[in-house]
Amino acid sequence: MRIQQNCKHCNKELHGRTDKKYCNLHCKSANQYQLSKEQPERFYNVVDNQLKLNRKILKEFNKGGKVTVRAELINELGFDANFFTHYWKNQKGKVYLFVYEYGFLKIKEQTKEKYVLVIWQDYMK
Repeated sequence: MRIQQNCKHCNKELHGRTDKKYCNLHCKSANQYQLSKEQPERFYNVVDNQLKLNRKILKEFNKGGKVTVRAELINELGFDANFFTHYWKNQKGKVYLFVYEYGFLKIKEQTKEKYVLVIWQDYMK
């Protein structure tokens, strides 16, 4: 005698193999997606997503190689200066933080906070 089993996602009656859990691939995928959404986001994913966002923002604003932008402008887009991949210290002792090939240096002009955006160069090694 076989025990009646139902799909874990849509609850339809299953036919076929006795160890079957889903009625089709769509239900399997939808159920896995739903389970992943219920799990807290892993630390790795939080960091990776922020690095990707930071790089995208820096790339968008730095079309000329070296640019100065208001900090509030890129912060509003989700830029977070606490997430970077490496740094470079110039001869004057200023430390540029980099997100892959796009770097930034926080400065203050008068009372406005700004970022100097640069692109990684070979001499920075």
